[in-house]
Amino acid sequence: MLLAIEQAAGEILPPALRQVCRVARMDRQQLTLAVPGAAHAAKLRQLAPRIAQRLSEGGWNLNQVQVKVQAGLSYIGTNPPRAKNVEPLGEKALDAFETLHASLRPGPLADAVGRLLAHHKP
Repeated sequence: MLLAIEQAAGEILPPALRQVCRVARMDRQQLTLAVPGAAHAAKLRQLAPRIAQRLSEGGWNLNQVQVKVQAGLSYIGTNPPRAKNVEPLGEKALDAFETLHASLRPGPLADAVGRLLAHHKP
């Protein structure tokens, strides 16, 4: 039953909310929807009366939609984090950074270049 009402609610919701919104429970005439963050919850609370009305018109016996934030709720269906395309520094680049490091005055920039060299040297 929860999956059926989740699908019905998904047809009403905007695409961004549809991907992250889950039906937490259905108790009497109250539907509880769970989202992973406060921004989603704020938008969903604005849409709650319309969702309740459209679901009741669709044959679901409910008159109230409650929204809960569940921080552990995964972002199922959203784009996964992109993998970084990282290439190690070549010998020419390392030589250029060494030359730069030798010409810098002591300070934060020289320290940063020194850390970069220490990290990338074999």
